[in-house]
Formats: sequence, C-alpha cells, structure tokens
Amino acid sequence: MILGLALRLPGLARRPMHTDEAVHAIKFGDLLEANVYRYDAHEYHGPTLNYFSLIPAWLTSARRLTEVNEATLRIVPVCFGMLLILLLWPLRVHLGRKAVLWAALFTAVSPAMVFYSRYYIQEMLLVCFTFAALISGYRYMQKKQIAWAVITGVFLGLMHASKETCIIAYGAMTIAGLFVVLNRKRQSITPGLTSRKNLMWHVLAGVIAAFIVSAVFYTSYFSNWQGILDSFRTYGTYFQRAGQKTRHIHPWYFYFKLLIGSKQAGKPLWSELFIIIMACIGVVSVFQKKKTQEGKPSLRRFLTIYAIIMVLVYTLIPYKTPWSMLGFYHGLILTAGVGAAFLCSLIPRSGIRILLAIFILMNATCLAAQSWFLNFRYECDPSHPYVYAHPGKDVFRITRRIDQISHVHPDGKGMFIEVIYPDADYWPLPWYLRAYTRVGWWNEVDFSMSPAPVVLAAPDAEQDLLYKLYDLPPPGQRSLYVPLFDSYTELRPRIEIRGYVVKDLADRVHRETESN
Repeated sequence: MILGLALRLPGLARRPMHTDEAVHAIKFGDLLEANVYRYDAHEYHGPTLNYFSLIPAWLTSARRLTEVNEATLRIVPVCFGMLLILLLWPLRVHLGRKAVLWAALFTAVSPAMVFYSRYYIQEMLLVCFTFAALISGYRYMQKKQIAWAVITGVFLGLMHASKETCIIAYGAMTIAGLFVVLNRKRQSITPGLTSRKNLMWHVLAGVIAAFIVSAVFYTSYFSNWQGILDSFRTYGTYFQRAGQKTRHIHPWYFYFKLLIGSKQAGKPLWSELFIIIMACIGVVSVFQKKKTQEGKPSLRRFLTIYAIIMVLVYTLIPYKTPWSMLGFYHGLILTAGVGAAFLCSLIPRSGIRILLAIFILMNATCLAAQSWFLNFRYECDPSHPYVYAHPGKDVFRITRRIDQISHVHPDGKGMFIEVIYPDADYWPLPWYLRAYTRVGWWNEVDFSMSPAPVVLAAPDAEQDLLYKLYDLPPPGQRSLYVPLFDSYTELRPRIEIRGYVVKDLADRVHRETESN
C-alpha cells in the first residue's frame, strides 16, 4: 500500500490533461457549480466519476470549477487504484497469502496500473467495482447469505453506472461462474447449500440492488428518469462505434504490443513482460492436479477463466484505446500473483526458494522504476506506451502566455478570446482556459464578429483569419496582430496551434517583463 501510494500520489498536476480528462472535468463543472448532470447516451460514459469527484471538491471547499485543479480530480482514480490493492486482503485465505502478496505487489508497481490510477477517466473505477463484485460474489457462493447477494448487486450496479463496457465483465463472470458450478465436484464451492427458493430470492435481491444503485446515478438522483432508458439505449451507439473505421481501430495484438515491449530510438525500453510470464505460469498452475498451493482451487480456476475470457473479448474488439486493457489486465495481474506463488511452491529447498523470491522482487523493482520514469520523466512523451494522442507541455506555455496578456488587458480574465479549430479539435484548452469568462469556440472563422484581441487558430484557418483581421475592417479600424508564440506550438503531437495577439498588448507584456 505504501509503495503503491508513493508511485500514485506525488505530482498529480505534473502531466497535462489529456483530451478525455479535460472533457470529463468540464462536464464535472456543471455538476459542481449548478448541480446539473444529465447522462449522454452518445458520449462521456457513466456518471460515477462525476459524482465521486464531488467528494474531494467539497473537502477542498471548491464550489466553482476554477477552484478545482488537476490533483483534486485525479485523486479520485488514485483512491480507486489503491483500493484494488487493499481489496486483495479479504482473499488472503481463499486465494492464498503468498498469491495475494505477489498480486498486491504487482498491482502496486505495474506501470499501466500506476499510470491510469493518475488518469481522470472512468476505467479505474470500473476495474475496482468489478473486483469488488467478484469478491462479494465469491463470498456469497460460500456463505449463501442474502447480505452478500445485495452487496454483489450494489457493485454490479456501480459497474453499470461507471462505463458501458461493464457488460464484457458481466459475461466473463457468468461464464467463469458456470465453469465453477459445472465442476463443483472438484471445487470447495458447492451450490447446494441453499434451496432453489432461497437462491431465487437472493438473486432477485441482488438484481434489485444493482438496479437501484445504477438508477440513482443515471437519473441524477431521481431528477432525470430518461437516464435509465438512455443507459440501455447507449449500447446501440457503442456497438456501432466498435466496428467503425476510426483512428481507434487497431489489430488484435495492440494491447499486448504495449504490455510486452515498447522501444523508440534514444528512449528507454518499457515492458511488463514479466507480469505476462507470471500470468501464463498462473494459468498452467490452475490445471495441474498436484496440490502445492494455498487457498481454494475453485477461486483460482474462476479468476483464470475470467481473465482468459476478458483477454479474448478485448483483443477481438477492433475499437481499442490503451486504458481499456485495464479490465483484462487486472485479471492477468491476479493470475500472475497465483503464478508467482506456484513457482515458489515447486521448490522444496528454502534457500533456492528465497533466491527465486529475490529474483521476482528484482523484476518488481524494475517495474516500479518504470512506473516512476513513466509518470515523472516521460509522462507525456510519445515514447510512453500508454500515452495516446496526449497533449504535450506546450499547453502550459499557451496558458502562461494568455495569462500574461490578460494581466495587462483592461478586462483581465474577462478578455475576449477566439479559438478556431476544425471539428472542435481544440481540447484540452477549455480546461486550461476555464477561468476566462469570454472564450468563443469555433470550427471555422466567423466573419460576422469583430476580432478578439487574442486568437488561437489551426494553421488551416490562417488564410481566412488574415482576411478577417486585415481585409474586412474598414480603414482606421484595423489592429496590427503579431504572433502570440515565439516558436512552433502543439496541442498534441503533430497538431499545431497558432496564436495571434494585438501588438499593443504584446508590447505592454514586453515592457512589463523588462521592468520586472
């Protein structure tokens, strides 16, 4: 837990906001400031991220989005990333103490787990709720108590309220559970401990709990009943999107290419191959007959089948984004913990067993070092395997420059700013310009409006913009504009943005800088 926190907590504002993070942050602003949230069946995913973000915002006394920073938002996935480690504790008897310790260590240091635990998106919440549902569902299978059925339903509902891809985990859980039931003669879990009538009532209680929890979030606490229907209608959108020819279509091996090894010239090698190898050993151990491990074989088989199904589904879906792999990768990490424990159990001599444990710890140390470098040295570098169309640190320079201009402008933060970019491809600027009250966002140059003192635009819009600035205004009403930036500036890799500012304001900034 300490190691996991040390890798996840520091410098949460260090990395620029990804486009998706900025979109979710702006949407959260409506909930924070106006107590308004309405689920969109076409974009943005489920509402749990927004509502859980209220907790750190309130704890820091933030009531407006301008009072919220990156750390306030990213602490939410950090907490759920830490919970993934803590949730292993209840499994120490059932999965085996050694397997739990190895799985906890791998979860704590995995570069993918660490990086996306610092990412303001829904994925870490979904993975955490999924794991909690697996644990409570397993406890129900053991105890056959209605309380565990209800708790399982609560977490299933939270999964549904987090992201639409929860249905993949639902299917994998169901198939893995059927596998356990059909092999109950060799399992310690026996479904015959309760009557069919009780089982029916328990299942019904779980379903009701899941529906209520999901409905609470999708209806925005019963203020938008359409949200329930939209939460199911959305699957039409996502099924259609999964097969479209977009930039997110990747080959089946895309995720494993990221995990096994990524290397660019002059940059370090990034690899989580060791966890993959341990996971493969874990899969093999589940099907060996000799009992050499602690814990329940049934649980190991369930987790293995679950992980394999998740891997197959996610690799077969053409639509892929790097963070989506967390759903199946967490299952592989659990299996890797089983594999490491199995490997140690095969060696009878304690001295050699200690050497093996040291070898595993050395590899875990390498993973921890990668996590540190990926989050504190290469956090937005294109060589980073989990960086995906990520804004670079130029966005900080853009923000600083506009802040300088607003400092000398008579309207201050009320200064008018035009942002012109085709297809609304100007994100994450809405997040970084959230303190400015008069920012206009356009897909093309608007010739009907007077030019703003500061203009940010795509290179393709430059010709129309020059026409607006110098040809349209009548003589005597034209202002001279100069470049806002003194060098090439990107929003994201190969996505250039250009800035223009009235010369008078640029001169004032220059004089003020010289005087200071």
